[in-house]
Amino acid sequence: MNEYFITSEKGRGEVVEKKSRFIAHVIPIESEEQALELIEGLKKEYWDARHNCYAFVVGPNNEVQRFSDDGEPQGTAGKPILEVLLNKNVHNTLILVTRYFGGTLLGTGGLIRAYGQAAVEGLKDAEIQKVFDGVAFELSVDYESIGKIKYNMVQFGVGDAEEDYGEGVTLKIQMKKDDFEKFKTSVIDATSGKAEFSDVKECEYREKADLDG
Repeated sequence: MNEYFITSEKGRGEVVEKKSRFIAHVIPIESEEQALELIEGLKKEYWDARHNCYAFVVGPNNEVQRFSDDGEPQGTAGKPILEVLLNKNVHNTLILVTRYFGGTLLGTGGLIRAYGQAAVEGLKDAEIQKVFDGVAFELSVDYESIGKIKYNMVQFGVGDAEEDYGEGVTLKIQMKKDDFEKFKTSVIDATSGKAEFSDVKECEYREKADLDG
């Protein structure tokens, strides 16, 4: 799996061009069906707008890609929104841009810029996560070693883990697949071989990210 971005929380952005308002709604989605339902809901909410143009992508390889100009000249609205998603490598996301007409025609170039910029502004407001190939596993240690484990977790950028305390401590951890073997070696060395790894399996690993970072 290639690394890519997703939106984890909604975003909203607005651009004003010659008194036309372009309001972008950015929403995380998991399926085409969900996207279409959200689009219908937004069209009903913004029924008084001149246009509600959109684009969305679904899947780790953007297997589903859809867009609509909703009455704008062909290629001036939905496609520029889609290109923002593709160029920024953002997946599983719907962007719908509502336009309230300001009375002045913008022309093809003006529309393309306005819809694209509105999409960018919406993404700036959304919460973004980066998706990596990951590994999920359980790590069992004695109480004396837990401090060393947590130190290693910090060094490898591993977030909070689910902890179970009994005769020893069992941690349920997720991390980037590329870091797993180095982390495992470091932990075993730090605990003189006392740490035990079990139930190792591949997963998606997500962490908060910045599209411009």
